[in-house]
This record gives sequence, structure tokens and C-alpha cells, in this order.
Amino acid sequence: MSDYTPRLKTKYYEEVLPALVEKFEYSSKMQAPILEKITINMGLGSAKEEANRLESAVTELTVITGQQAVITKAKKAISNFKLRAGDPVGVKVTLHGKNMWEFLDRLIAIALPRVRDFNGIPNRSFDGRGNYTFGVKEQIIFPEIDYDKIIGVNGMDVSFTTSANTDEEAYELLHALGLPFRRKQV
Repeated sequence: MSDYTPRLKTKYYEEVLPALVEKFEYSSKMQAPILEKITINMGLGSAKEEANRLESAVTELTVITGQQAVITKAKKAISNFKLRAGDPVGVKVTLHGKNMWEFLDRLIAIALPRVRDFNGIPNRSFDGRGNYTFGVKEQIIFPEIDYDKIIGVNGMDVSFTTSANTDEEAYELLHALGLPFRRKQV
């Protein structure tokens, strides 16, 4: 099992990397951008009142990603939201290595096609430094989730951190890996 390489990682090194080097005319393949990590965040506004919803979200995110989810807590108190510092506000997972490549493969091949009325993910959600984030409205698009066991439908944010210096490089990297972006507006 130690010699197993995820399918998308192989695709990156055999197809995507040479294409990026050629397109952007890098002097070395080490200059080409690579996917560094994927962070999945699930915000739960009602986590303080409903402890079972928080536990359910941790379980669901752990099952989806194959890695133990961590509970995030409020850093500051906000009286308008009846929130104190240290109250649980969400759940997150940061994926690296094989888990990252496997999650990306399942996201592209299985989960995103299950989104109702899907016509691609937005192509304007880059941060200016080569990172990309988009939201998923329902966690039930992942086949690992059992409909009968969910307490509530939760959305999640999926963030891709790349080594790209510009949004154009990051777009080309993620598009070449297979992320289904909407067509660019002309």
C-alpha cells in the first residue's frame, strides 16, 4: 500500500506540470504552482444550543474527508450574536498529501456532479494570491453521508491553497486538475 499514488497526483506530474511549464514559460518545473492543501470548513451558528448538531457535524466531516475534524471556537465575544469567547462555532479539516488528492478526486468525480442544477463552480472566487474558495450548500452531495442519520443540512466552504503567485496561474492549475469552472465572462 505504501507505493500507492493517488490518480490526480499522477495526473499532475505527468500532464498538468509540463503544460503549466510550457504555458507560463517557467525556466524550471519547480516554479510551476502545486496544490499545497485543502481546507474544509463547516460553520454552525446554532452549535452552542444544539450539542448533538456539533457532534453530528464532526462525524460527517470526518467521514467525508477521511481525517478527524476539529471543532473551531470563537476568538472574541460578540454580544449581538450572544456569543462568548471559546464557544464552538464550527468544524474544520485541513488536508495534505494523499488525503488531499483523494478528496479532490472524489469532489470532482462524484460530489460536484450530484449538485442540483449544477453548471460549474464560480471562477471569480480567487483571493489575489493564487488561492481559491467556493461554497457547497449541502453536505449530502457526498455519497459517504447517510440521509437517515443527518440532523440538519449544513453548508461548507472548500478552500484550495496553492503555491501560485497569481490568480491566473491558480486557475490554470485547478482547471487542468479537473475542477469544473463556469465559462469565463467575456
